[in-house]
Amino acid sequence: MSISLETLGDRWSLLIIRDLMVRGLRTFKDFQESGEGIATNILAERLTRLEVAGIITATREEEDRRRISYRLTQKGIELAPVLLELLIWGVRHEKTDAPAGLARKLEQQRPEFLKEIKRRWREEDPNPLLPRF
Repeated sequence: MSISLETLGDRWSLLIIRDLMVRGLRTFKDFQESGEGIATNILAERLTRLEVAGIITATREEEDRRRISYRLTQKGIELAPVLLELLIWGVRHEKTDAPAGLARKLEQQRPEFLKEIKRRWREEDPNPLLPRF
């Protein structure tokens, strides 16, 4: 567990992974404008750290070579069950703007939700799975 915490044990890394996986964010600007309030220097450092750890990849976009697009690797996608459980726990036990039935719906539809995350990763589908809360 200590190795996992060394790689993922800060708020920003998990939020970046969540935003890639669930909200469909892909660029530095997307993360900056996500409403989380992450400083640009911290965002840049976390993106680099996640890339070095093999959790995300960064590629230049075809249309604008100055723009970098981030994607989860297979290693990153394998975090889906962990993030789903954290999401369910948070909605169930903490005050949130999420709809009241979201935790129950996610619990009941765990396999479908995880399958959809994997499908979107394979097909590079950037559409969000859940609305922003």
